[in-house]
Amino acid sequence: MEKVIWVARGRADADRGDLRDALVGGLAPTLLAEPAVQGLSMAVDDPDADVAPPVPWPDGEPVLLATISTWLPAYDHRESVEDRIATTADALDLTVHGYVVTESLYTDYGDNEHSAPRDWPDGVRSPGVLTVGLLQRPAGHDRLAWLRHWHGVQSPESAELQPRCRYVRNLVALPLAVERWGVDEAWPSNAHVSDPDLFYNGGGDPAVVQANVERMLTNVTAFLDLATFRTATMGEYLFRDPGSPRT
Repeated sequence: MEKVIWVARGRADADRGDLRDALVGGLAPTLLAEPAVQGLSMAVDDPDADVAPPVPWPDGEPVLLATISTWLPAYDHRESVEDRIATTADALDLTVHGYVVTESLYTDYGDNEHSAPRDWPDGVRSPGVLTVGLLQRPAGHDRLAWLRHWHGVQSPESAELQPRCRYVRNLVALPLAVERWGVDEAWPSNAHVSDPDLFYNGGGDPAVVQANVERMLTNVTAFLDLATFRTATMGEYLFRDPGSPRT
């Protein structure tokens, strides 16, 4: 089984309610009806994710509005799925690119003190808010060393410094567009993204916040060019777990 993610960008002034309704209410049921789709989730910049992302999006650049994740027997079986996504994207004036990725579920709901295990039904918006990050390996960085820093340094240290409920890494195996990597990070609430004390586990102590910010910046700048780093806040919709039997 392979995971294929479609990344959708569009206008910053797109109507978030219409976007959610078209993707969650319209596209998702058609994808779930596709025989090849073994699993499906979406991240959508919906009205409830109305909080600024950790890294501001550059002015004038099409913004990240959604990601559509499908699990297929093989990415070769994507044609009809891709057609359905393209039809919806055209209607919403979105530009979509696809990536075959290897997923690492580093932290899931219930793995730490920041959230209980998932108890909401498929298709219902997850609590809190999701930040989706698009990463590029800077020119001149050895690929293996870069991955070792991301996975072996940044992942555990950010888990220590921040109150994440869920953390998913997506490593591009075959780009169907420009090569990027992506991470999905779930947070308990919008306030945990907008309030630096909550975002960095400050506990009300500005000195702890500052120390954690400095540690985070040291780790991040060691393997990322922040000029190419993009983040967006979104709602998470888990429709079908690829490990669950189909009904």
